[in-house]
Amino acid sequence: MPTPLSRERIVQAAINLADEDGLSAVSLRKVAAELNVGPMRLYGYIDTKEELLELMLDAVYAEIRPSGETWRETLRSLAEGIRQAAHQHEWFADLIGGRPQLGPNTLTSGEAVVAGLSGMSVDIIVPVMAAVNAYVIGAVRREITERRAERSTGTDMKQFQAAYGPYLRRMLATGRFPSLSTLIHDGPHLTPDETFHTGLDYLLDGIEARLSS
Repeated sequence: MPTPLSRERIVQAAINLADEDGLSAVSLRKVAAELNVGPMRLYGYIDTKEELLELMLDAVYAEIRPSGETWRETLRSLAEGIRQAAHQHEWFADLIGGRPQLGPNTLTSGEAVVAGLSGMSVDIIVPVMAAVNAYVIGAVRREITERRAERSTGTDMKQFQAAYGPYLRRMLATGRFPSLSTLIHDGPHLTPDETFHTGLDYLLDGIEARLSS
């Protein structure tokens, strides 16, 4: 008896492959092998790899459910939801930030955000959402890039800093970089969580100040 298939099973198999080995591990042939079926059977459900990637992205958006009693809580929930999803599915960070996604889960997430910003005018909602998305996408991609660098080099950030410390001290000792020297010596050493949430607070504070002006 042929293995039963559905679009949902195909997408989940693709997500499993991507979670394990990244987007390079995803192809219709590899997904078919994961499901123990012939590749041609997938074409009854998925037309192209691009469509499969869009469905994978939308499936992850089902995990992002922004909520909050205020616009600030709603935007924070959105930001934290995207970050958590990217930490769970690193490949997600490679797909967000392009053209608008129109899948049902993505639209549901967007609806929740806009509803949470109902006290704002449309002219304000659009740039506010764009600013928060830009911050989150940039911050998340930086975190994921660092995680990948640690795996590929076998060196974590502390080891990297220790290895390059002598060089940096020599460069700072030249006196050519006084501002950077002050920043490196006196600045806070934040964890990734602290860095993300502090930056998000600055952004939300700026939005609040703009709304109050």
